[in-house]
Amino acid sequence: MSATPVSPAKRKQILRVIFISLLLDLISFTFILPLFPQLLQFYRTLEPNDSSSLLNRILRGLNAYKQSFSRPISDRYDIVLLGGALGSLFSFLQAIASPIIGTLSDRYGRRTALLWSMAGNIASVALWVAATDFRTFLASRVVGGLSEGNVQIATAMAADISDDKQRGATMALVGVCFSIAFTFGPALGAALASIETVVANPFATAAGFSLFLIVTETLYLYYYLPETLPAARERPATNGSVLRAPDQPKHIRTNSHLLLNFTHFVFILFFSGMEFSLPFMTFDLFGYTSSQSGRLLGFMGLIASILQGSVTRRLHPLRVVQLGVVACAAAFFALGRLTTPTGLWGAATLLAITTGTVVTGLNSLSSFEAGEGERGGKLGNHRSWGQVGRTCGPLLFCTLYWWAGRDVAYAIGGSGMLGVCALVFGGLKAPPKSISKA
Repeated sequence: MSATPVSPAKRKQILRVIFISLLLDLISFTFILPLFPQLLQFYRTLEPNDSSSLLNRILRGLNAYKQSFSRPISDRYDIVLLGGALGSLFSFLQAIASPIIGTLSDRYGRRTALLWSMAGNIASVALWVAATDFRTFLASRVVGGLSEGNVQIATAMAADISDDKQRGATMALVGVCFSIAFTFGPALGAALASIETVVANPFATAAGFSLFLIVTETLYLYYYLPETLPAARERPATNGSVLRAPDQPKHIRTNSHLLLNFTHFVFILFFSGMEFSLPFMTFDLFGYTSSQSGRLLGFMGLIASILQGSVTRRLHPLRVVQLGVVACAAAFFALGRLTTPTGLWGAATLLAITTGTVVTGLNSLSSFEAGEGERGGKLGNHRSWGQVGRTCGPLLFCTLYWWAGRDVAYAIGGSGMLGVCALVFGGLKAPPKSISKA
């Protein structure tokens, strides 16, 4: 179903607001990613002898998990595993919150839902600024996981103002924000973390600048973002009344949401596990430092940005997904047989192709299958399935990595990705009138 028409000038204005706000949001979000090892080590140092502390109880559980493997895991990975556990917690909370936030955006309007989500983000980052102990830091991650709705609402807004032929190119714009943010955000976060302004929280400078970006984004959205939900554009709510979509003809679906959501889940399950295992593997094989791993990730982000700006936005969304899952399967098998750094960078190129294509294409396909009055909820469900995969993937894949070894783990991962290829090539179909044009 095509979106309710907006003028080209209005569409351009809304896309600009979506792009700038999402870029600010994702740069702020990525600040913390390279800091997890230092953050968690800092809190661990604060509570070295307190066996009853929350942090030490969690570490004891992780150590029991480590000791179940057939070969020992170095203590240097304690913090990495703890960071992975916190990442899984964040994804799990996102899986719960995403469908709710999406449904609320269908009912009350995208702008209203997004501003409430931003209020939660501000609270989350403010807690990080004040996090002089692990409990407060953990609370900031919980609040952030339950309130982060920017990406899915931005995706729904982009779909609201795009017709079928514009949909793929518009979704690629959202993907470009991810690639740019993940290319530059972590490096900026690491640089800010080196500036100590509060002794009780050495990361307050990075957290404070993150808070500044989030507040700036919120004010920008408040003053410049119009409502994009068609029903709300046509009949704005007054006196607290609820926004409801007008009666519309039954939406004809090409792919079931269940198939799209399951494909998203299985892909993220394997892909996120592989992502999380990379620091283990690069250290074991080549002795990579954090800065070397950061350069590798930056390279992947740059390639993904170029791809989304040139190829992804022009290809049919189904072809985009097909390209990405084939590249991912090839990357798995290549990673399982690595012997040189050159091979690693070749596999990283394949992973960059995957990063720049699959999720963007699946989001486009999911948006085609949703009517105007249900788009937020359907895209929220779609994101939720992916977040469940991201919750389970690191745990399952690292268990396999340490029990069976790198070769077996990546061979099984590659075989699983071939199963995703079968779903994509054999199950998914191209919606009519959905050829993307720049």
